[in-house]
Amino acid sequence: MTLLSVNLNKIAVLRNSRGGDEPDICRAALTCIESGCGGITVHPRPDMRHVRPDDVRALAAVLRGRVEYNIEGNPFATPRGDYLGLVELAREVRPTQVTLVPDSDGQITSDHGFDLERDLDRLRPLVEELRALDCRVSLFVDAGPQDFASAKAIGVQRVEIYTGPYAAAFAKGEPNVLLERCATTARLAQKAGLAVNAGHDLSQANLGTFKAAIPGLAEVSIGHALIGEALYEGLATTVRHYLQILR
Repeated sequence: MTLLSVNLNKIAVLRNSRGGDEPDICRAALTCIESGCGGITVHPRPDMRHVRPDDVRALAAVLRGRVEYNIEGNPFATPRGDYLGLVELAREVRPTQVTLVPDSDGQITSDHGFDLERDLDRLRPLVEELRALDCRVSLFVDAGPQDFASAKAIGVQRVEIYTGPYAAAFAKGEPNVLLERCATTARLAQKAGLAVNAGHDLSQANLGTFKAAIPGLAEVSIGHALIGEALYEGLATTVRHYLQILR
């Protein structure tokens, strides 16, 4: 079955809006795990507007031996203050997977992937360093043909397809072109020997259609929609609904 990794950034946003420790991000993680999810995702950013380095460390202690731990972020973002950099965080907590994302400091959320033809030379030493830490390395990519064979050659193991455009097209009732573009991307990546993840704006409404079009989909990372839906149905119930879709 496709693994569901729940992104907990929005739990941290809610906590940070008031200060203090509530809601507790580790308690949220345990609720998701007890409901059957196979992984937890966080995306620490240098401005620390949601998940912070101490959250990354606390979650590592809670998750170890339970489920997969996926840390996302821009490996080129410079350290500042308490943010020591993505690779340094990975060195501290040794997550299962590190997903490299080319987001800039000013972005509200990730909105594009790496251009593999342009970016692989810069990524190579970082991929090697993360692999030496026994972290699985995934690259966030746009749907479309890319140089997946070269990504595989530098040690990348997975790609995560950016599904924001698909979700937007689905909401308009016009998903087919973007869905086929994602499916073609997955086939090309798998042919090159890469496993395929997906994430961004996936929801209960559009996930089933997406999964049916992507044979061998390894993992989906879902946060914004899942946490929003959980406000109405509860976190545990919502996680179970997603798992039922993936089954």
